[in-house]
Amino acid sequence: MHLDWKKGHYVKALMDEVFGEHSFRSEIIWKYFGPTSTEKNFPRKHGLIFFYTKTDRYYFDESATLVKYDEKAIRRYDKIDQDGRRYKIYYDKNDNIRKAYMKEGKPSEILQIPFIQGIAGERTEFPTQKPETLIERIIRASSEKNDLILDAFAGSGTTGAVAEKLGRRWIMIDCGKLAIYTMQKRLLNLREEIGNKGKPLKPKPFTLYNAGLYDYKMVKDLPWDKYREFVLTLFQCRDEPHRIAGVELDGYLGADSVMVFNYKKHEDVILDREFIDDLHKILGDKVGYRFFIIVPAASVMFFEDYIEKGKTKYFVLRIPYSIIDELHRKGFTHIKQPVREADVNDTIDAVGFDFIQIPDVECEYFIEDKKGQAEIANGGKEVAIKIEKFKSNILSRKPLEFENRETLSMVMADYNYNGEVFDFDAVFYAEDLKKNEWEVRFDADKIAGQMMIIYIDIFGNEKREVKRLGDFKERRQN
Repeated sequence: MHLDWKKGHYVKALMDEVFGEHSFRSEIIWKYFGPTSTEKNFPRKHGLIFFYTKTDRYYFDESATLVKYDEKAIRRYDKIDQDGRRYKIYYDKNDNIRKAYMKEGKPSEILQIPFIQGIAGERTEFPTQKPETLIERIIRASSEKNDLILDAFAGSGTTGAVAEKLGRRWIMIDCGKLAIYTMQKRLLNLREEIGNKGKPLKPKPFTLYNAGLYDYKMVKDLPWDKYREFVLTLFQCRDEPHRIAGVELDGYLGADSVMVFNYKKHEDVILDREFIDDLHKILGDKVGYRFFIIVPAASVMFFEDYIEKGKTKYFVLRIPYSIIDELHRKGFTHIKQPVREADVNDTIDAVGFDFIQIPDVECEYFIEDKKGQAEIANGGKEVAIKIEKFKSNILSRKPLEFENRETLSMVMADYNYNGEVFDFDAVFYAEDLKKNEWEVRFDADKIAGQMMIIYIDIFGNEKREVKRLGDFKERRQN
């Protein structure tokens, strides 16, 4: 676990709770170098990595902790045997002569690894990207070939890239769209050596899986049995049909009964207070303190999360709305995407799920002479995408009104789209676009054949378009 100096020790305390203090193995110092501000402060030149194991039985390769000897240490091993190995002579406590052979390096919990340089082949421009050399040491020390490596906050994808090169399997997780596309691009452009050097390396097949995002139209079109199975799974209910007082029920949430509201069978029936009254007249005291009804939000005619009748609370689990506070102790919020580079690693504490809802986007596509005398002297054309309208279509319990373009997070571009995989080349954040009168601009000669443009809202929904240079109309400057 690595976080910077502002949060690392808070999470160390949490990890002691999760794993137990006895499972803490060591504090690894990541020592780096480069310019830093020392005004009214000591220079910050290191990060902390906390090393835990689940049990006392774990794999560890000590050779990954070795660092090279410096010249002074090498000179101490001043003798060489017939096999070419360096050694030194020393006297033990009984004045006996002993030999000590020089190892490949000396064990150290200090990893002297620099930050990624601006011209490095592994650089992705993703904030907080870790050097491949750092992750290589950790993976080599902690795993063998074909082991499975999980990074739940994968960011730029360094863990997956290094695991692939070292012959490990991997799972990477992130809630940011920029992170997901950065990982995908990185894996499609791997090179064999650490630091992304050497010959191109084709990764083993991998897939991108969206957890907690569901296509709303597909869900509505599901046959009843598939829909019923889906929504029970969505709310983590057990699929165990049973009857109470002659009423057919679908399963259990914990020890409490669950009904899936059959809106297809009863198209003209709505779930209102009278429905709850009628249900309670039948069930009465035959159910416990909680009873759950899973229902499409559009079929519910009241706003409360539950209605209390006698000793029973009738909870309504709306689709796709909140998993209510009484169940999870916190409400559902959307995982928002950043609108500026500084916010890339900010995440909102969120639980629940959402449905994919494509935003409405209206743009004008222009090609024109480059702006500025210096640019004109070099010749060439510039492409401009003018975002006239951007509106999110998220489903919400309460109507949400946004100003035009308020929910735009970023625009991503693949200048050479191959028709299959989006391999992005550039990202334009909404905050920067706002300053530029909502225009995306780049050199026209970057478009090779066709390009894909992805407009992403702050809730992670996407609108995709494929354009060729001929789709951009001439715009003359006055």
